[in-house]
Amino acid sequence: MLKVGIAGCGGRMGRMLIQAALEGEGVRLAGGTERAGSALVGADVAGVVGAESVGATITADPAEMFAAVDAVIDFTAPAATLTHADLAAQTGTILVVGTTGMDAAGLARLAEAGRDTRIVQAPNMSVGVNLLFALTRQVAATLGVDYDIEIVEHHHRHKVDAPSGTALGLGRAAADGRGVDLDAVADRGRDGHTGPRADGHIGFAVLRGGDVVGDHSVVFAGPGERVELTHKASDRAIYARGALRAARWAADRPNGLYSMADVLGLH
Repeated sequence: MLKVGIAGCGGRMGRMLIQAALEGEGVRLAGGTERAGSALVGADVAGVVGAESVGATITADPAEMFAAVDAVIDFTAPAATLTHADLAAQTGTILVVGTTGMDAAGLARLAEAGRDTRIVQAPNMSVGVNLLFALTRQVAATLGVDYDIEIVEHHHRHKVDAPSGTALGLGRAAADGRGVDLDAVADRGRDGHTGPRADGHIGFAVLRGGDVVGDHSVVFAGPGERVELTHKASDRAIYARGALRAARWAADRPNGLYSMADVLGLH
């Protein structure tokens, strides 16, 4: 039975992860963290969702949680995630990272931590979205450069980063399919008199509003036809279930930095 801890367990995603851990097979909810001063510190972690006690209390000290569990699931913020990666490397604890907004330096630190433990990182933990990544890469490789690629994403009004980590992941998948560097071809904003669309660019359009969990589309617009790949999330529980699946998968793997494509065998 894999003992799982939830970083930032009092947040919206943290609560989803708690519920999924309580319901999931092969895992046991064994810890959680919250910020110092939170009213949840010292409470039983299962009580956050109104469930019966599991005998594990919420702590403000991440090191305490890492010492007590086999795997930690982290959907917090980049700075906190990198602290958790260091702790995972020190303790050999599995770390599943669903945190968005990670820059190249942060990803490099995750890879470094992966030398001493097992880390699974993905911009989106949904099984369906990771299938969309694979399909996007395949379609981009199959269709020629005369097909313009546009990525459209829509999230709730409270989301703070744009484009979303998933949208950027789709952009990287499309760029990989074409054998190009996304940073060299990404068009992340258009305003005013922009002139015609640049050949080979991958465009991003960002929508924010309401309570949309997450909609993502990749549009391949060619001469006389258009191919569209779309995923729509209606329940954040899909991310929690995917993260737990990743934690269970990593339990039998050697040290390293993995992706959800590794977990799902999509390479």
